[in-house]
Amino acid sequence: MRTVEISEEPIRLGQFLKLAQLADDGGRAKELIEDGEVHVNGSVELRRGAQLRQGDVVAVQGDEVRISVRP
Repeated sequence: MRTVEISEEPIRLGQFLKLAQLADDGGRAKELIEDGEVHVNGSVELRRGAQLRQGDVVAVQGDEVRISVRP
């Protein structure tokens, strides 16, 4: 599992997928979410605007990323 730092929380799921390079662009992020391929803390997340915070774990197709907030 890798960690991706964000400058402030919360961050929206669609934005985070792009930042963490789990999706190439917003269109692909939307597709992944609508297809039920995105898990947040072990549960399928279908809302592109879901708010993510420090310590949340986002998983897409076996790639897991933990969110960390830059001090």
